[in-house]
Amino acid sequence: MRILLVEDDPDLSRQLKLALADAGYAVDHAPDGEEAQYLGESEPYDAIILDLGLPKVDGVSVLERWRRDNMATPVLILTARAAWSEKVAGFDAGADDYLTKPFHTEELLARLRALLRRSAGHAAPNLSCGGLRLDPRAARASVNGEPLRLTSLEYRLLHYLMMHQGRVISRTELVEHLYDQDFDRDSNTIEVFIGRVRKKIGAERIETVRGLGYRLACPPEEAREGGEAAGA
Repeated sequence: MRILLVEDDPDLSRQLKLALADAGYAVDHAPDGEEAQYLGESEPYDAIILDLGLPKVDGVSVLERWRRDNMATPVLILTARAAWSEKVAGFDAGADDYLTKPFHTEELLARLRALLRRSAGHAAPNLSCGGLRLDPRAARASVNGEPLRLTSLEYRLLHYLMMHQGRVISRTELVEHLYDQDFDRDSNTIEVFIGRVRKKIGAERIETVRGLGYRLACPPEEAREGGEAAGA
C-alpha cells in the first residue's frame, strides 16, 4: 500500500515516514502544497495524509482541487488548526478524516488503517482468505495459524492482493502501489516476488491470469470458512 505524506515540518516528516515504513507502507513525501498537488494528480496512492498549513498552496486548496478533478483517494487531514470551523472546512473540502496536532502516532496509523479498509470495502480489522490471515496493525500474516516470515516487499505485495482479493491486478498496478517514488522500479521483479509469496502461502492461492495479471482467490470452502471466522 502506497501513501503520500504531505507535511512541511522536517522533524515530523522524518518521524512519520519511519513509522509508516515500519508499518509496511511505501511512502512518498511532499513538503509543500505545490508538490503535493502534482504528486496527487500524477501518482496512484492508496491514501494521503495532508497537512493544512503548507507553503506555496494551502492544504484545503490542494484538497479542493483534487476533489474537483474527481480524485477519490481517501485523505486524512493532519493539522494544528483545532477550531471546529477549520474541521468543518476540511471535511467540506473533501477530507475523509481529521487528526489534530499534537497526536499519537499509533492513533494516526489506526485512522489510516480504517480509511484503507473502508476504501477497499472491508469491515473487519484483519484480512482473511480461508486459512490465510493478515493483521495490518501488527504487519503480520499467517497460514493456518503458522506465522509467515515475509520481507517488507513480500508483505506489501500480500497486503495489496488481500485488500483486493478476487480482482485481477496487473503487474503495472502492483509496481505503482508497492514501491515509493524513489525506488528503482522494474515490473519484472514482481514475478520474482509473486513466486516467493506463492511458496510461502501456497501456489494455488495466487492465480496468473494470462496477459492481465494476478488474482488472489479463495476456494469456495475456504471462503465460507473465512466468513464464519470473521463473524464469530
